[in-house]
Amino acid sequence: MHTVILVLIEVLIVIGLSRLVGLGFRWIKQPLVIGEIVAGIMLGPSLLGLVAPGIAAALFPAEAIPFLNVLSQVGLIFFMFLIGLELDPKYLKGNLDIAILTSHVSILTPFSLGSLLALLLYPLLSSNSVSFTAFALFLGAAMSITAFPVLARIITENNLQGTRLGTLALTCAAVDDVTAWCLLALAIAVTRTNSMIGAIPTIIESLLYIAFMVTVGRWFLQRVATHYERTGRLSQFLLAWIYMGVVASALITETIGIHLIFGAFLLGAVMPKNAGLVREIAEKTEDFVLIFLLPVFFAYSGLRTEIGLLNSPELWLLCLAVLGVAIIGKYAGTYVAARVCGIDNREASALGWLMNTRGLTELIVLNIGLELKVISPLLFTMLVIMALVTTFMTSPLLEWTYPKKLIRLDMVESEPDVETGLGAVQPTYRILVPVANPSTQKGLLQLAVAIAGTKLQPAVVHPLSLIELEEDYLFQSTPAEADRLIQQRRDRLEELIQTLEPPETRELLHPIVRISNDVARETAQIAQLDRADLILVGWHRPAFSTNRLGGRVGQILSTSPVDVAVFVDRGRERLENLLVPYSANIHDDLALEIALRLLFNRDRCCLTILRVGQENPIKMDFSYEFRAVMEGLPKQVSDRIDIQVVEAPNPVQAVVEASQNVDITIVGTSRAWGIERQTLGGYTDVLATECHSSLLITRRYSHVTSHLASVLGIRNREVTEQQSKISPEQQISNP
Repeated sequence: MHTVILVLIEVLIVIGLSRLVGLGFRWIKQPLVIGEIVAGIMLGPSLLGLVAPGIAAALFPAEAIPFLNVLSQVGLIFFMFLIGLELDPKYLKGNLDIAILTSHVSILTPFSLGSLLALLLYPLLSSNSVSFTAFALFLGAAMSITAFPVLARIITENNLQGTRLGTLALTCAAVDDVTAWCLLALAIAVTRTNSMIGAIPTIIESLLYIAFMVTVGRWFLQRVATHYERTGRLSQFLLAWIYMGVVASALITETIGIHLIFGAFLLGAVMPKNAGLVREIAEKTEDFVLIFLLPVFFAYSGLRTEIGLLNSPELWLLCLAVLGVAIIGKYAGTYVAARVCGIDNREASALGWLMNTRGLTELIVLNIGLELKVISPLLFTMLVIMALVTTFMTSPLLEWTYPKKLIRLDMVESEPDVETGLGAVQPTYRILVPVANPSTQKGLLQLAVAIAGTKLQPAVVHPLSLIELEEDYLFQSTPAEADRLIQQRRDRLEELIQTLEPPETRELLHPIVRISNDVARETAQIAQLDRADLILVGWHRPAFSTNRLGGRVGQILSTSPVDVAVFVDRGRERLENLLVPYSANIHDDLALEIALRLLFNRDRCCLTILRVGQENPIKMDFSYEFRAVMEGLPKQVSDRIDIQVVEAPNPVQAVVEASQNVDITIVGTSRAWGIERQTLGGYTDVLATECHSSLLITRRYSHVTSHLASVLGIRNREVTEQQSKISPEQQISNP
């Protein structure tokens, strides 16, 4: 009973630390898996055993390790099943000839270099009980592997799945996966029989079993898929049979003489790729495997990783040699092959860095090698470091080689021209509208369309919907599933757009739907790439903050390099009476500019500009930058503006009272209105909760007036036209 309790305590610590460290690595834009591997290493002799050996010995005694091993093996079996399940044959349809050549060269080059490195490492890091052939095969396989799940996640996060680079990388990784696992199976067979000739029966049996699974096994699983299509649900009974098949297949490959993981992977690979069935199996399986079992595997690996074994400069040089061979072999092999196939320099380089990622897949290979004693604990530690470094470097090097500004954005690059009386022209005014929930944010889009309008200049409104993925190996992070989620979200946005009135305004709306792991950062980047003039975001109360402009809204406010407005929707569909409290600062200027755009675009709109003070007399002074704007307004607009000056001891309450008679109150982030510019909303509760109308809070990023540039142009044209109707003599007498 003591051992069981101890194992449960170990699992509790492992899961908690894995999540904590993993989230830390996600924060620095690295795959969660790196953090989980590091968490496992921290629990081993490399950190805990070094800092507190007594605690480490008490937490992870020798008698508890076998239990962790069993849990980790079960986790590996079902994780490999998930990898096989995600290996969709459609990844092999695009650029297959290029992918086969590139992938095999990217395997052959590091495999050959790894085999040459084995000549150096074998006398130093191996023993006579292991044949050189087995050692070289394992080292070559370790150098050649590419982590398909991590690569797929990186492609999805960077929205590359629809590009040539993303498609080619997925195809190469899929071919690489199949080839590398075959090489590993060969290495295991040679290791267990200790000779190439002795491994021939194992190889033949493996080929026969693969043929059986591809034919008979697939035929049976097709019946399962047919049953699922007929019933429309995956019952517990059917799922139990699938799980039994996973375990049985794993046992067969272990009996043949390769390894448990191959049987599980093979069953997942031959499973018919019925989208609904695969999705439901993955959703029911992955949570427990990824949250509970895989962290145990990381901890088990970490307990066998001892960085302290690298205790001399010579050993660190050998570790650098291992790392250098892995990186150079994988990158150079991929790059050269891609260039030979006609891929341009930048894409070939990006493909090389993508194929260099190893992640958890490498850790699986290394644990098998250590378990079979074909690699020593010292070499195991070197290769774990190599796996971490090559995975860690992928994202930053990809960004450096192929920056986001060069990635073809969904709607930003293919933005359609706007039809005007002069024909199709590029929009010159752009509003970006982050839409978290299409079913509740109709008012937000209506306001965006009203601000953009059709009377001032060609304009476009981009409803932006970012799908946030929180885990590394969730099935939804695969490119095919990500495409489905994107299309699903796009359809919801299109349904929302079709409900907007009047119908002609719908032409202004062009959605952008993307995958993102940081909504605020991605919103800021898209705004910059799209050259947006304004970000219009809906307000919501943060889950863990009392700050009304905190949470994600606050992040967008504080990080976006463009003007931002936050909309608190009271459900008012009319936009006829506007109120702008004014205190002569740049944020109030932005509020006034947006109000004036509404006046230009909507003939029935009226604007009240409210100046509130505590001393009499109070002057209605506009800021220096805004005086020219007000003076340049056409008469048909200025006639609908009412300027009021009010003396009140509490300016915020005065605004609240004035809001009773308007449809929307537009207010800048000014201390006068209870909105601290520095804290971005620490005191906004009064306006947000008591304002009777809808509320729009504005924050100016740039001092340069841009929202009314076309207004001044209209005024100048009117003056020019009027002057052209006056004779030269009249112009002289009336200068």
